[in-house]
Amino acid sequence: MKYDFTTIMDRKGKDAIALDVETALEGGMLGVENVEIKKGFSVIPMWVADMNFPTVPTVQEALIQRAEHPAFGYFSPSQEYYDSIIRWQQTRNGVTGLTSECIGYENGVLGGVVSALNVFCSKGDKVLLHSPTYIGFTGSLKNNGYDMVLSPLKRDEKGIWRMDFEDMEEKLATENIHAAVFCSPHNPCGRVWERWELEKAMALFQKYDVYVVSDEIWSDLILDGHKHIPTQSVSQDAKMRTAAFYAPSKTFNLAGLVGSYHIVYNKWIRDRMEKESSLSHYNSMNVLSMHALIGAYKPEGYEWVDQLCQVLTDNVNYAYDYITTHFSGVELSRPEGTYMLFLDCTRWCQEHGKTLDELEAAGIQVGVIWQDGRPFHGPCSIRMNLALPHSLVKEAMERLDKYVFNA
Repeated sequence: MKYDFTTIMDRKGKDAIALDVETALEGGMLGVENVEIKKGFSVIPMWVADMNFPTVPTVQEALIQRAEHPAFGYFSPSQEYYDSIIRWQQTRNGVTGLTSECIGYENGVLGGVVSALNVFCSKGDKVLLHSPTYIGFTGSLKNNGYDMVLSPLKRDEKGIWRMDFEDMEEKLATENIHAAVFCSPHNPCGRVWERWELEKAMALFQKYDVYVVSDEIWSDLILDGHKHIPTQSVSQDAKMRTAAFYAPSKTFNLAGLVGSYHIVYNKWIRDRMEKESSLSHYNSMNVLSMHALIGAYKPEGYEWVDQLCQVLTDNVNYAYDYITTHFSGVELSRPEGTYMLFLDCTRWCQEHGKTLDELEAAGIQVGVIWQDGRPFHGPCSIRMNLALPHSLVKEAMERLDKYVFNA
């Protein structure tokens, strides 16, 4: 490959919470406490959703070039910023007719989600989400006074996570819901929704006059054989009732630079979202994040993402096959996008007389730093990040095999 996805980066001392295991344990971010990594085991970071790959070089080049100028005063987003997004969306997602006025900066997707919900809802309103549910949604909605109504995803006969449309409609019809938060591709389940699924969901939202907040931050990380379809593209009504959110941060590992954006075609929604985000003056773009996006969305970035998705596909396929072959009692669906696995350990824990806490602790003790799935509404689940060199994925599986699941 042209780009490096095999070198094990040394991120120590480089502001990476993924490697700050002590702080993560003390803060309860991993679900267990008072666990120490045994002597002789290195850390394999498989929890927080960032990647252990160097980003595309054009990002660093853009940042260095801008940093060479000694002034960092007030600025406005350049036309190159908007053009880069329009070109990216057209090339990657087939979006046509997108204009600069429909694009707006967001400090983060979750901030944009809250701004949109504040337009669509009143405090105390109920909001529909699917479960398992991204932990960031749970925290953001709770902190802002919204009541989550969860519609559980179900695995079909092939193990694929599906929306339960009957359950969705029952809750939309009876719970007085006016807004939904939709995750596409889905985190933590890794579903890449098919067009018919999106059409059916959006038809329900139209029927019950529900506005939609669509988190599409994972839309570039699609595995072989699948394709992301923007929620807004499935109908004219979907286009006008949806606020969609994207970012280069997940795709290019730029979360520390902060910088997401929304696409909102409905001027009524867009104007009120801009008003909401302006109230606290939090939503101001950093000049370096603007140049990072421009650097990421250069031609080299397209090639880099294609290679990244192949690496992630190989990692996911290897880990899925290893787990389903070697870890009897652990159930999971093969992801179609993202780089996350969501392990259902219910049967394994029952068969071995172990709690989820004990299972998680056993992995952490041998350096496999994985994440408690209960805050994602997975009752006996673990979320596992596979965005790291293949050699580390293999090492993690072998440690889990020898010291945890088959010890």
